[in-house]
Amino acid sequence: MMHLHNLRPRPGSRHRVKRLGCGESSGHGKTSGKGHKGQKARSGGSIRLGFEGGQMPLIRRLPKRGFNNAAFHKQYAIVNLDDLNGFKAGTVVNEQLLRESKLVRGHFAGIKILGGGDLKHGLKVEIDKISAVARERIEKAGGAITLRDGRVRKQTVSHGVPDLAEQEAPREANTRNRSTKKAPAKAKSRVKKKTSRKS
Repeated sequence: MMHLHNLRPRPGSRHRVKRLGCGESSGHGKTSGKGHKGQKARSGGSIRLGFEGGQMPLIRRLPKRGFNNAAFHKQYAIVNLDDLNGFKAGTVVNEQLLRESKLVRGHFAGIKILGGGDLKHGLKVEIDKISAVARERIEKAGGAITLRDGRVRKQTVSHGVPDLAEQEAPREANTRNRSTKKAPAKAKSRVKKKTSRKS
């Protein structure tokens, strides 16, 4: 039967305390289990967690996973002016035609034309972005450029912001109304002054 007076710890759970620096005969004397010299043998000398002697540590060698803004970066299909010389003059170059001619392929946010090379004849281009050099060369060849996002932006700006003439018209009307309202007040004050003088 188990009582408080006969309780004992489990065998092997308690160990003798390692007494360091008690002479060479103790088994842990002299260097006290730290070896000879070096950073680990000094008091307070320790190596930080993850340090591998100067070589590239494991935490930096492993690939990183998680959130990254690169997933939300818009990628545009690039087309140079040299690539457009294969179309006839006056052709409407849009995304559908570029895909059929296999100049662009895959998934992308839009099409951007760069000024690589010269354009031999005029074309009607419908794209999302264009460089300044490409715009100049297309217009010089007699072509036309239509930005697919530009139409929507122009409509929102024109509907959202009123014209300057519309803004100035109500201001002029307000100033006229104020001047007409103030005139009777001054006339009344003058009439009161005349009556007081007569009295």
